[in-house]
Amino acid sequence: MKIFFIPLLFAAVSLQAQSWTKQYDYVDDCICGLAKVSKQDKFGFVDKDGKLVVPLEYDEALAFSEGRAAVKKGNRWGYLDSTGKVIAEVKFEDAASFHDGLAAVKKDGKYGYMGNDGTILIPFEFAMAGRFSEGLAAVANNKDQWGYIDVKGKLVIGYAYNFADTFTDGIARVMKGGAMKNIDRAGKEVKE
Repeated sequence: MKIFFIPLLFAAVSLQAQSWTKQYDYVDDCICGLAKVSKQDKFGFVDKDGKLVVPLEYDEALAFSEGRAAVKKGNRWGYLDSTGKVIAEVKFEDAASFHDGLAAVKKDGKYGYMGNDGTILIPFEFAMAGRFSEGLAAVANNKDQWGYIDVKGKLVIGYAYNFADTFTDGIARVMKGGAMKNIDRAGKEVKE
């Protein structure tokens, strides 16, 4: 009898845990203790039990990354921490997820990088900006040339590329003169 009782108990818990999801149009995975949800084109966040932690008041939201989530009201972005507290007011033209403790944000037509406490750590001086990976991020200047900066904002691989991807295992894909190449963290071309 216990053999049948245990699976039924798990099934009942599973059904009960998932019943709250039906009240939303969309439910994302639970990350950092919160799941992104939406209803009638408004986004918020719930805890693992379905309790609404961040009201459904945002027009768009990104999933949590490193304990932070970008949220959008109207045409501006800001950030929340995993308790739902605002760490950066909704004032940015664009916002990305946090990686390596930094997130690309756009203000007055230029990108810079914010730290996880909401302070701007790398000034707004880039035409485009990618996410940090392995301590480097691809950034573009006003001539649509891409290079890489470190976490202090110093250009460590010069603007020489038409395209630049993130680093994975010390290698990044770049495009130069219409040809795709791989480079290492020093900017030297490497074979695949």
